[in-house]
Amino acid sequence: MDTYGAIQLTSVSRACAGGLISVIRRKNAVLRVQHVENPGWPKNQRGFFMPISFMLNKGKVPVKIFTDDVDSGSLTQLGNLSQLPFIHSHIAAMPDVHHGIGATVGSVIPTRGAIIPAAVGVDIGCGMNAVRLSLKAHDLPDNLYSIRTAIEQRVPTGFDEHERPSINGSTLNNMGKHLDVITNKHPSLVKMLKNFHRQWGKQLGTLGGGNHFIELCIDEGDDVWVMLHSGSRGVGNAIGRYFIEKAKKDVGRELGQLPDKDLAYFTEGTQHFDDYVEAVGWAQDYAMVNRREMMRLVLDALQRSKALPAFTTTREAINCHHNYVQKEEHFGAEVYLTRKGAISAQLGQLGIIPGSMGAKSYIVRGLGNAQSFCSCSHGAGRRMSRTEAKRRFNTLDLEAQTKGIECRKDKGVVDEIPGAYKDIDVVMQNQSDLVEVVHTLRQVICVKG
Repeated sequence: MDTYGAIQLTSVSRACAGGLISVIRRKNAVLRVQHVENPGWPKNQRGFFMPISFMLNKGKVPVKIFTDDVDSGSLTQLGNLSQLPFIHSHIAAMPDVHHGIGATVGSVIPTRGAIIPAAVGVDIGCGMNAVRLSLKAHDLPDNLYSIRTAIEQRVPTGFDEHERPSINGSTLNNMGKHLDVITNKHPSLVKMLKNFHRQWGKQLGTLGGGNHFIELCIDEGDDVWVMLHSGSRGVGNAIGRYFIEKAKKDVGRELGQLPDKDLAYFTEGTQHFDDYVEAVGWAQDYAMVNRREMMRLVLDALQRSKALPAFTTTREAINCHHNYVQKEEHFGAEVYLTRKGAISAQLGQLGIIPGSMGAKSYIVRGLGNAQSFCSCSHGAGRRMSRTEAKRRFNTLDLEAQTKGIECRKDKGVVDEIPGAYKDIDVVMQNQSDLVEVVHTLRQVICVKG
């Protein structure tokens, strides 16, 4: 047994053919390796135990981790989370798991009678959208700069927004009416974002910055895809921050008794619980509409480009969240399932798992694995912080690691260098019991904010 802050861990377990190898780590160093007998968990078709897990002592709920590449910060966060009394069955950590703000990125958290706003986070509804085109690789010009520029001119990136809303009036009006209901209950919410009532409409169909992107990709059959990553922009961030602070106030004196202040929660049946469910649902819908509108703008830019022949889109289109909460049924109970950097992988459900800007990405089909709450990773997962990436790498490294890809190669995106992320191939190997690969994509254009 070892101690991570206030959390005592008994083991970190990695599946093997004969049982479980228990590995205890601290700061990436293995402290002890111990063989554990068959724990009675289900096996996959190859005879291996499916979950990868460590257990907390004192009978707390287990955390089942689908990788042995876990940083100590994540172990502490997951351990803290597992002490809460309303966690149902267990917590699942995906193969791209890494330390995050508020909660561990790559975690799946089932709660009964409560929701933790900081676990959902501030990029509410962040997710992916992908569409396959009728274009083939040979239809693309040798020089892709003009296409990248056309996309950048059509879709605002970074802090930019549309001069006026680009989306149709009825959709905008309906969203506005619902938002008014929320802000009428919580007038202080509008103070969380400058020009709140004007900005949310102008940001529909915009990319943002950080790890958000728009890509043109080619699959194993030389088909061309458009893939993009974004969320609920400034308004979602405002909603997230507002209710995270509201939860801390609601918990009151109990806040100091929580293992982490970011684990402040709303209890079902209270007014603020209902208000949060309504607001987070609105933000998740906003994120979905934002990606749909952005995809429309990208396709319009491509169709107007003189560098490409005429094309159509196929039926294979996917739009999925990876930062969200919703009601689902798992292990005999209806729960509020929070996926913090994880996507739904119900049996037969299509999803998108992007690599870094220089690595492969995947269109996958869910296998409905109950141990992961029918979830899988949302990407490769960061290996290091943005600050550390900027310290370790420079623009020459970025050019080398993104060779052959039409993208920004300046210091403003060095923190998004492929070397700052985990190996997507290893991540995919670790979730072969969660999803199956339908298409493997490689980027040829990447637009960053």
